[in-house]
Amino acid sequence: MLEVKNICKRFGDMYALNHFNLSMEKGTVHGLVGENGAGKSTLIKILTGVYHLDSGEIFIDGKKVEIHAPTQSQALGISVIHQDRNLVPAFNGVENVYLGRRGLHRLGVAVDFAGMKKKILSKMQEYEIEVPLDKLARELTPPQKTLLEIVRAIMMDCKLLILDEPTVALTDKETEVLFRLIEKLRTKGTAILYVSHRMDEIFQLTDKITVMKNGELVGTVETALTDRDSIIAMMTDNWKSMESVRRKKEFGDAVLEVQHIATNDGRVKNASFCAHRGEILGIFGLGGSGRTELLESIYGLRGIKQGTILRDGKPCEKFSPEISLKNGMVIINEDRRGMALVPSLSIRENIVLSTLQNYKGKFLYNTKREMEDVVQKIEELGIKTTGPSQTVSELSGGNQQKVVFAKALMSNPQVFLCDEPTQAVDVKTRAEIHEMLRKYADEGSAVVFVTSDLKEMLEVADNILIISNGYTKEMLKNKNLSAEQVLKHCYAEN
Repeated sequence: MLEVKNICKRFGDMYALNHFNLSMEKGTVHGLVGENGAGKSTLIKILTGVYHLDSGEIFIDGKKVEIHAPTQSQALGISVIHQDRNLVPAFNGVENVYLGRRGLHRLGVAVDFAGMKKKILSKMQEYEIEVPLDKLARELTPPQKTLLEIVRAIMMDCKLLILDEPTVALTDKETEVLFRLIEKLRTKGTAILYVSHRMDEIFQLTDKITVMKNGELVGTVETALTDRDSIIAMMTDNWKSMESVRRKKEFGDAVLEVQHIATNDGRVKNASFCAHRGEILGIFGLGGSGRTELLESIYGLRGIKQGTILRDGKPCEKFSPEISLKNGMVIINEDRRGMALVPSLSIRENIVLSTLQNYKGKFLYNTKREMEDVVQKIEELGIKTTGPSQTVSELSGGNQQKVVFAKALMSNPQVFLCDEPTQAVDVKTRAEIHEMLRKYADEGSAVVFVTSDLKEMLEVADNILIISNGYTKEMLKNKNLSAEQVLKHCYAEN
């Protein structure tokens, strides 16, 4: 049904896909697995017309096709259901199902919503799907949203359905409903590409499993002829932590304690850990594990419904970024342009953005001292710039990230919450950021370090806490620890 031959996609000098091959048959469920950054998302975006491939060929039912836009992908019978649902919150079920499609009309003028609803209900009855079509999308539960997107795919005569981490927001019971529907789609001839970090689901549902690594095909195996350990071994080079960069084995007192935290939105269900002075504590989890949400809840960016956070042994009674800064905590956001920087402002303005009150005198703002501090941080971090007045958007990604750190350091923090701090930076800047984090840990700060790059985690962290599906699990001492050992804990059933 689908054949992908030698497709390549580059971003700059980096290959996101490098001569990748995939073949799928009708009426089968094909698992796609790989470590974070393996190229799974890039492949999905090429199949759905979001990205254009640089070279290679795509065949549907034996015919070579060109996919340059999502509309072309849909016309070929390809539908995708992303981890983050693509529904219009203010539209009801009927409107969302027909979104982007030609609806029914009466007398060629009036939209026949009743007729459209009747057609949808007929298809839902055929597949034994129950979703309240009159409700707005924002009023639906996570499983209802998933089912509504599947209904939309079915109404488009979907030949290939791509499911990207479909069970992240679902309970076990809701997952069972989804699995029954997948089986029904399979029996009716739909090919399903199932992308998931949850190995138990992969082995329960799929006929074959394709493993990706670094944008390349590692191999495709029949599910019945392999096991969990073999797949994990295929996903990683099984590198080990670098003892040469370990600093010291003894840490100071606990500077940050998190006890049984759960967030209002349910993304973090029960998380606990303790970070000590001098420690780089890694938190590692797969996509949808809740690692980013955990850092955001600690810093006050995400509501907490239960649990306790202690700074130097004292409970934090209120949570907000302002309070966190006063308590000596800073966060390095994954999305630096959207969350950490104002691209249209200068380097100076960005660096002092969180600490402007430090320069307010009784009558005047101390511009001279502000500039001295900014210049000091530029020199300290080696930010390549024409001067403090240069606009941040003009800097390279690595230098923008250094500005993010410069802003954070202005408050003299004792706790660094780092979410993907080396994302989209060059190798040299990456090494400089690692050295910076070790330096501040050596000086008595605690660093909580999140990265989706397992190799980087093994290089940087002193200890690694596993998080899965919103729950913190094992704490692993990073001594001769292998990637395979870490992944086994991530993929273990809760």
